[in-house]
Amino acid sequence: MGVESLRRSLICRVETVALATAVVAALLPAWAVAAVALQPLQSQQVQTTPVMAPAADIAAELQRRYDGIRDFSADFTQIYEGALLRRKAKESGTVYVKKPGKMRWEYKTPEQKLFISDGRTMFMYFPADRQVMTNPVPEEDQATSAILFLMGKGDITRDFAIRFGDDRGEAAVYVLRLDPRLRQAEYDWLQVTVDRTTLQIRELAWGDAQGGRSTIMLSNFKENPGLADKMFQFAIPRGTEVIAGGKTL
Repeated sequence: MGVESLRRSLICRVETVALATAVVAALLPAWAVAAVALQPLQSQQVQTTPVMAPAADIAAELQRRYDGIRDFSADFTQIYEGALLRRKAKESGTVYVKKPGKMRWEYKTPEQKLFISDGRTMFMYFPADRQVMTNPVPEEDQATSAILFLMGKGDITRDFAIRFGDDRGEAAVYVLRLDPRLRQAEYDWLQVTVDRTTLQIRELAWGDAQGGRSTIMLSNFKENPGLADKMFQFAIPRGTEVIAGGKTL
């Protein structure tokens, strides 16, 4: 495998983990966050101003709503800012997710590529390089809490310490910060930003120990559209270089 292929292999591994982490938050409908956050606390006395519910209560509602989501699709824009390599990359496309464990990320700009999980195997396909990387979907006892949640087996109130994050002084958004209770190699924290007016997810972000930050912005979110299983199947094109578990076949 050449130097350029090795570089792509390493970058792709980082982005793959980042994608799985991002979907943890993406699977949670934003209106559920804001709907709970906007509810005043119950009291025998009439309150003149709404009181925002505790972050843990909002997270519990998110978990309940996620349990009712079978699949979803959305347009996305992803920005990665690396601290060590000092590079910034911006990509966009469409994502499809179906529980348990099925994902399809179609990158359209600036370069076409495809990431598919059929629930058993993950495929990362680079058409321009005629190269595909494959890895098995982690077993439950090997997966991070983010992956478990994605598969419908995790619980954010159990796996994360939850608090309100930095809203950067913006009165128009709610921000939830999720810190994993068990140390994760791939990320240090997760954060979801919710628009208070439209009740839509505005931004998803996560950071790593090296100071890198990834941000995903979602739009055109469609919940439970009834995605077909065939969308998450991938046949390796003839003549494509296959790298399985870091080794060229």
